[in-house]
Amino acid sequence: HVVYIQKNPPIQLTSRMSTEVEKEEVVESPDIHFQPLVSLPIVVTKTFEEEEEELLKLRAKLFRFDTSEDPPQWKERGVGDVKLLKNKKNLSVRLLMRRDKTHKICANHILTKEMTLLSSAGSDRAWVWNVLADFADEEAKKEQLAIRFKNAEVAQQFKEKFEHCQSLIPDADKSIELVDDLKNLTVSDSQDDSAVESGVKDADTVAITTVDVSTNQNGNNEAKAGGENEKTVEKTEVSKGETDTKVQDENQNEASSS
Repeated sequence: HVVYIQKNPPIQLTSRMSTEVEKEEVVESPDIHFQPLVSLPIVVTKTFEEEEEELLKLRAKLFRFDTSEDPPQWKERGVGDVKLLKNKKNLSVRLLMRRDKTHKICANHILTKEMTLLSSAGSDRAWVWNVLADFADEEAKKEQLAIRFKNAEVAQQFKEKFEHCQSLIPDADKSIELVDDLKNLTVSDSQDDSAVESGVKDADTVAITTVDVSTNQNGNNEAKAGGENEKTVEKTEVSKGETDTKVQDENQNEASSS
């Protein structure tokens, strides 16, 4: 059987139809404003990145090695921007990564010198490393993470910056040695002659100063006592003079009466 399909010819607008289309008025939508029933205040959300300096920001995909599965397997952790942030106060560097849209943290840990970036399955755009304490789930967990970038150049850029940040971290062994030295710090019995002489001179100076101070105090006390004695003598002399005057007056009165 042969089936014939008739195609409809294209519709052509006549002059009358085009005129009617032009005459149609476009109705504008009214500008309607709805007043909200409840006014909500603006809430400022802190990301705890305000006191940190952004050293690197790259787009990547993160994986974690899930050992709870049987057998253990790699699981996708999230896709987003991975950052290396330097704290302005204690100068520590942490790795932070958030998922797209939800901004939920999928990696959050401090860089240490013990971390080593290894190539993932021979790929030149993916790295694997171990973390002793990752706080992505708001509690410290030991994790094995893997991160993959879009090309080898970006992956190499991440590795160079990662290792550069590790070089800024002070060695733990040196810090421990410094603490031990401070704990074991004692005054040595053997001192230089110059130090001993300077110590003796300082002691003599202190002794002399003490003597001078005590002498000055004794001198001041003696001066005060002397001044009081002089006042007493003056009073005694005055009283003695008054007594002599009275005696002379009495003698003169007796002579005149006789």
